[in-house]
Amino acid sequence: MALEWEQIIVDSADPVALGRWWAEALGWVVVDASEEIIEIRPEPDRLPGLLFVPVPEGKTSKNRLHPDFRPDDQEAEVARLLSLGARRADTVQAEQHWVTLLDPEGNEFCVLGARKS
Repeated sequence: MALEWEQIIVDSADPVALGRWWAEALGWVVVDASEEIIEIRPEPDRLPGLLFVPVPEGKTSKNRLHPDFRPDDQEAEVARLLSLGARRADTVQAEQHWVTLLDPEGNEFCVLGARKS
């Protein structure tokens, strides 16, 4: 039996706004949207995707799962994401090779530095 990774569900206060933010941040496309949900993917027929759904409760603590991204230029990518509305997290440690950011709803994600040889 094989499993295909279809998508990750992201609980959101405003799923459509957050999904559109992530689509812009990642350069992905919207493949399905309504007034309450939105699904984005790297390309229309490429998996996995992210499906943003509404939940009544807000985020209360650190995410149990968060994505890490490794760009060509960490400093430029952090600046771009901040300009889109991301915020820096308060979890900065000395000599770490990643930057922890928060999306508009406070979900953590990391922008990694260059891969060590």
